[in-house]
Amino acid sequence: MFPIGDDDSAVRITPIVTTGLIVANVLFFFVEMNGGDEFIRQWAFIPSKFVADPASTWPTIFTAMFMHGGWMHLFGNMLYLYIFGDNVEESFGHVKFLVFYLVAGIAATFAQFYFSEHSNIPNLGASGAIAGVLGAYLLLFPQARVDVLFGRQVMSMPALIVIGFWFVLQLFSGVGSIARTDETADAGGVAYMAHVGGFVAGLAIAFLFKGRGGPPKIA
Repeated sequence: MFPIGDDDSAVRITPIVTTGLIVANVLFFFVEMNGGDEFIRQWAFIPSKFVADPASTWPTIFTAMFMHGGWMHLFGNMLYLYIFGDNVEESFGHVKFLVFYLVAGIAATFAQFYFSEHSNIPNLGASGAIAGVLGAYLLLFPQARVDVLFGRQVMSMPALIVIGFWFVLQLFSGVGSIARTDETADAGGVAYMAHVGGFVAGLAIAFLFKGRGGPPKIA
């Protein structure tokens, strides 16, 4: 199931933060490509370097959110942000949504860090923050319809099924990645626990807002 769109009929704002984040990610990716491996080593979040010197490497917690491992990585993340970000921004408001996005990204980074604090592999990508957006979307709009590409057919399915399936896949993959041997721990791959951490953070933040009388209004 590959999401390609959702019902935006209830979105009444111009999603300036969602759009700005997409533009920032694309522009930063061009800078990253121009800078090469040295740029990645300097600005991606590397757990072992953070353990050794958190005072000078803390900016990478944020810069890594705007870096990607390739065109497909960038395209997939930006598609998910484009589909689901505007609805969550509608509920949170522009400023609160930006703060929410960054907090979810930080939570994702440290969720992955918890399981790989001695790794020398650069962690990069917006996936963790976007996973937070998915978590909030699932809580706020569980019955929203999401258009998915299923084989060669486009189907409309409830967000609860589409996002729920995605999360279960990340969770099982994350548990599997934790079980890897030390010999393969630095082989790279997908940071599944960052996805899980970001999703849970997004779900929790949205739940807290709902518990205080509903999602925050537009800023």
